[in-house]
Amino acid sequence: MKYLMVSDIHGSLTRLEQVLDFYEKAQCNMLCILGDILNYGPRNGLPEGLNPKGIAECLNNFSDPIIAVRGNCDSEVDQMLLNFPIMADYALLVDNGKKLFLTHGHVYNENNLPKGKHDVFFTDIHIYGNWKKNRLHYFATPAPSHSPKEAMPQLLPRTKTGLFPFTN
Repeated sequence: MKYLMVSDIHGSLTRLEQVLDFYEKAQCNMLCILGDILNYGPRNGLPEGLNPKGIAECLNNFSDPIIAVRGNCDSEVDQMLLNFPIMADYALLVDNGKKLFLTHGHVYNENNLPKGKHDVFFTDIHIYGNWKKNRLHYFATPAPSHSPKEAMPQLLPRTKTGLFPFTN
């Protein structure tokens, strides 16, 4: 199974189109969105190509291979526009016996680990850096889709867009 992990679309249809283009070209099987899908939040500037309604329409037409979790900028109003669940603080995937814990990072993070053992802990909330081992958890941060390429973490092989697939 080949996953594409993304986060922080923040209403930018331009960036979502780049994500979906990469998804197709990389022949991914599942799109994992780690929060902050439609709304850009009061602390953020307006993203390029701001079009939350367009994002909802695009993702709703593509919703079967999506797993998504709530980010700190997502709300119940956002959920009303989307045909796939986004309100959980985390999702668990099990693939080939490996437990993958997916979260945005505003609830569960390096300083507030969930109970239980997970083989891979995916999060975003500006925790940039390399894979690091901590209490039997591996931390990985997907490339926020609105960040400049230079700010992307060097975690997995990167493409020109700064996005990467995770293959288990």
